[in-house]
Amino acid sequence: MSNTVSQAGNLPTAMSEDDGAPRDPRRWAMFVILLVGAFLPPLDFFIVNVALPSIRGELGASSSVEQLVISSYAALYAVTLTTGGRLGDLYGRGRMFFLGLVGFAAASALCGFAWSPWALIAGRILQGVTAAVMAPQALASVQAIFPDSEKPLALSFYGAVFGLAAIVGQVLGGVLISLDLMGLGWRAIFLVNLPVAILVMLFGIPLLKETRAQNARKLDLGGMTLSVVTLGALIVPLIEGREAGWPLWSWLSLITVPVLARFFWRYESRLAREGGAPLLDPAALRAPGLGRALLIALLFYAIGTFFLLFSVYLQNALHTSALKVGLVFLPFGAGYLLGPLATPFGKRLLGAYVTPIGMGLEVVGVLGLAGLIATTPNGVYPAPAPLAAVLFAIGFGQGFVLPPLMRMVTGRVAPAFSGMIAGIASSTLQVGTALSVAVIGGIFYTVLGARTDPAAITQALVVALLCIAFCLAAGAGLGVTLVQRRSPPSERNAGWPCAAALRATDAPKS
Repeated sequence: MSNTVSQAGNLPTAMSEDDGAPRDPRRWAMFVILLVGAFLPPLDFFIVNVALPSIRGELGASSSVEQLVISSYAALYAVTLTTGGRLGDLYGRGRMFFLGLVGFAAASALCGFAWSPWALIAGRILQGVTAAVMAPQALASVQAIFPDSEKPLALSFYGAVFGLAAIVGQVLGGVLISLDLMGLGWRAIFLVNLPVAILVMLFGIPLLKETRAQNARKLDLGGMTLSVVTLGALIVPLIEGREAGWPLWSWLSLITVPVLARFFWRYESRLAREGGAPLLDPAALRAPGLGRALLIALLFYAIGTFFLLFSVYLQNALHTSALKVGLVFLPFGAGYLLGPLATPFGKRLLGAYVTPIGMGLEVVGVLGLAGLIATTPNGVYPAPAPLAAVLFAIGFGQGFVLPPLMRMVTGRVAPAFSGMIAGIASSTLQVGTALSVAVIGGIFYTVLGARTDPAAITQALVVALLCIAFCLAAGAGLGVTLVQRRSPPSERNAGWPCAAALRATDAPKS
């Protein structure tokens, strides 16, 4: 890459990738391959929900083991995302993508041929870890392989993948189980990953061009261990605490989180001062506005508990079948798919306010759903057209916000730290989901109490929806304040001064 180097403090500066730098003609084809790594993890999260009754029936899993099938995957995925992103920075994003893909396929085979509930849980743990190695590489590569002018479009496709996963995951599980291909039943939802992985390997290995941070040093094993322990102390009790009745260990674990986080930060700061390569570089994390952008991402995924609670309403209050529940979510998934594709147009129309306005649209949709449910007689199915409209609005807003929000986070650091910040951004979304399930889900079950009648479930859901709307509105408000404090255009393109300074350190490798 052609670049100009000068001194800005102790840091070199580089020309923008748009300033005459050569563009790899294969970059879009490469990105399509990497998007598979972003598609499979959420797909496997959604698809398993539909299969749980069949799994319980064949393997004889208890309700607690059934919960572990979901939570073990979610927890391991969340706590190792940052490490997975940093591995791509250090050892090559393509290499880590394929390593994660092979591991994910092997884990899927273990799940598909599981002979006991605990064998299935072991496979799900391995799926979570390998998905965390695979998934951040697509988002990280946006910074590394695309010029600034193409990054918004690339992020739009990245966001659309999550909408596609929501649609396919909700429906495909029910379809595969209903077809009972070769007598596999629920096992087909895992084994379907194997031909996908094989095809991606066949087409992707000759195509993908390696990118990484130049002068990469060894992985910060101490930082990796501390990050996993710190995030685990937060995520595991949030996921498992309510189901277990909030035992003492869950509260003790949460109390240790600030202490562990402080110790982790001091360790990383000391390593940076000594010239090492910390897992989370403190210099990058001090980028102006990054903390506020991550807080917006945290509030943005308050919607995470919506899928669980709305499914409870549909199945327990309205007695909707599992397959029909997936079909009810289709308008949400369609909106989530189309929202990111509309983001480039929204960016031209709304400018920097696309994120807060998109979150405002979600608020309107969530409040509309709460009003529709509250005004529908208890136990009666809401009118299909208004229900589809509000679900589409929520999904469209979610998809509309995701690309610029990821750009808001990842664009504030240098491409050399693309994997690190991609992992942090993805981990923040997972933490947001876990927090929403624990806090807003806890409010739902507190309001519900011991009652199981449709009126009680409806009331609890309306209260939970109001809580979700409040979090999204707070995120939109923060987005407005962040826009008003934006840097000048020259710094906006670079993310922050260090981003321009270090752009030259992230060149593609042949």
